[in-house]
Amino acid sequence: MTRPTPETLAQRAPSPATLAAAAAPAAPVAPAKVSGATALVKSLEALGVEVMFGIPGGAILPAYDPIYDSAVRHILVRHEQGGGHAATGYAQATGKVGVCVATSGPGATNLVTPIADAYMDSVPIVAITGQVPRPAIGTDAFQEADIQGITLPITKHNYLVTTPEEIPRILAEAFHLASTGRPGPVLVDIPKDVLQAMTTFNWPPTLELPGYRPTLHPHGKQIREAARLMNSARRPVLYVGGGVLKAGATDSLRKLAELTGIPVVTTLMARGAFPDSHPQHLGMPGMHGSVTAVYGLQKADLLVALGARFDDRVTGKLDSFAPDAAIVHADIDPAEIGKNRAADVPIVGDAKHVIDELIVAVTAEQSSGRPGDRTDWWATLNDLRERYPLGWDDPTDGTLSPQYVIKRLGEIAGPDALYVAGVGQHQMWASQFISYEKPHTWLNSGGAGTMGYAVPAAMGAKVGKPEATVWAIDGDGCFQMTNQELATCALEGIPIKVAIINNGNLGMVRQWQTLFYGERYSNTDLGTHKHRIPDFVKLAEALGCIGLRCESADDVDKTIEAAMSINDAPVVVDFVVGKDAMVWPMVAAGTSNDEIMFARDMRPSFDEDDL
Repeated sequence: MTRPTPETLAQRAPSPATLAAAAAPAAPVAPAKVSGATALVKSLEALGVEVMFGIPGGAILPAYDPIYDSAVRHILVRHEQGGGHAATGYAQATGKVGVCVATSGPGATNLVTPIADAYMDSVPIVAITGQVPRPAIGTDAFQEADIQGITLPITKHNYLVTTPEEIPRILAEAFHLASTGRPGPVLVDIPKDVLQAMTTFNWPPTLELPGYRPTLHPHGKQIREAARLMNSARRPVLYVGGGVLKAGATDSLRKLAELTGIPVVTTLMARGAFPDSHPQHLGMPGMHGSVTAVYGLQKADLLVALGARFDDRVTGKLDSFAPDAAIVHADIDPAEIGKNRAADVPIVGDAKHVIDELIVAVTAEQSSGRPGDRTDWWATLNDLRERYPLGWDDPTDGTLSPQYVIKRLGEIAGPDALYVAGVGQHQMWASQFISYEKPHTWLNSGGAGTMGYAVPAAMGAKVGKPEATVWAIDGDGCFQMTNQELATCALEGIPIKVAIINNGNLGMVRQWQTLFYGERYSNTDLGTHKHRIPDFVKLAEALGCIGLRCESADDVDKTIEAAMSINDAPVVVDFVVGKDAMVWPMVAAGTSNDEIMFARDMRPSFDEDDL
């Protein structure tokens, strides 16, 4: 049989309808005797998977033989961590389940970081790992690791498969769990002898999840109470988190915002859920949020939190956060409600159902009662927007401004491109200076803050959205952790574009050393400026990519445009920028949002009446 090539394989993954079909009655497939490995691959095919990211090894090797003949596209990554982040990027870009595969022991443990990353950001992935044969489990056999136990705190659920007969059911359950309710990673660990054993393959299986019933529709009484508060509040804010994107609720969110006239803030994980250009959008809140967004949350008398979790990067010092605000907290995960901040109106439900039902209830409330007067509230917020816009000062030494590079990148690539950021200063600048107008165009590692995320996640996003322009915005520190996946991109025909914001340092760490450690720069100089080690242009070329370099503001536009004109190979651009640029505004860790700074040792001079 001729082995399929990547070019002949369609790039799609399980749709909700496909996943539902796993549990729904269907015409039975005639039973056939197959190996557990074949049952695994047949299950993936039945679930609609046509792309997965992985590396073979001893324990998982039996599964790679049927993969050879399968319509499932397997992308051979250079490191298991890259495979995990690629699955995450694919899932974030498409809303479908990402799949990664690794062998036992170190192969499986190399997936721990991307699994934890997906868990923190509620991303639906299924990680399939090989395990030593059943008789060897617990003997410290070669390449044995208890990956089920290791990942127990960082998976939505995980499985150790003990018989080949249960492979179809467990795979169907894994995909269902990963993609429904609050999405998240599910791990399936399969011993080698289970993959080799013979079984009868039957599809569709019957799912055995008696205790798993996510609440989708909110309680009507809670919705009505929330609508009453929204109608009467004088200083309300819609605090929008990533759950709104996960629920596909962005159109509903806009309707609710425009119906109520309430200001909107979007967290780091929710950028693009509400258009940046909309006049009701105050920006991103939190440690490096806009002054207006931070102030809006602090001084609100009502926060309507939708798919957000009151994490520390938004709240600052928790006991000082929004002290005068009543809290409406809506989330599909009941464990999030009241976890960090007590809710006056707790609402458990899917964000789209919650918002749609709020629209109906608010409309009814408006017809029967006069809304609160928000004239002064909007006057204050608009005044703050004018006085404290996001901006930067160009470096005095003539070096290239990283903020300028990122702003021009967003303007030239446009709102339809996908932007995938690493972690650190470049991540914050990308969240601040690119205008996000559409959902699922901003991908990043929010909760875990994983360096090395950007390149493999961009690879996965490009596989999922091959028609889109995909830019990875990375730092010189992050890039050096996973840049080997550019070889995968070159060989597999995945033409991503990478902008390295090369300041020669671990930039965010250097910023903290400047502000809080007396400018004692301990172990943050990476040598990419002084010694040009590595030379990122030569490294890109060695990995099969096209390398470009830009060191002056005059060359930024033409360099970006040159990269944009190349669509048949990955492109890496080394933007050599100044080492002392800082991310502003800033709320220092552990301090109150009231102490936000917009420059070193400078706080916004709010009027007495504002405070």
